[in-house]
Amino acid sequence: MARRKSNSENDDASPLDFETALGGIEAIVEAMENEHLALEELVTHYEKGSELLQRCESILQSAKERIEIITLRNQNQITLDATPNLVETNIMIDDSDDDNDIRLF
Repeated sequence: MARRKSNSENDDASPLDFETALGGIEAIVEAMENEHLALEELVTHYEKGSELLQRCESILQSAKERIEIITLRNQNQITLDATPNLVETNIMIDDSDDDNDIRLF
């Protein structure tokens, strides 16, 4: 019973960081491989491991998206620095329209 209480306490805490979640997965795998656990305990460990794995995947996906944004920003900055007038010359405002649309080219 003590194990279930500690698991539920972790659920109430703030979201785990990547290293903590990964360490939890490693501990669960170690326990499942080396301890003689009852079927219910194995299923509980598997369930908790799946939750931790989803957390790790979510963190990794977020990091990947942030890196892509940084890379795109850097590429745009290089492009804008190389041709600073390009953006200004390709955008024309057509005041004759009632909608005041911004037109490219």
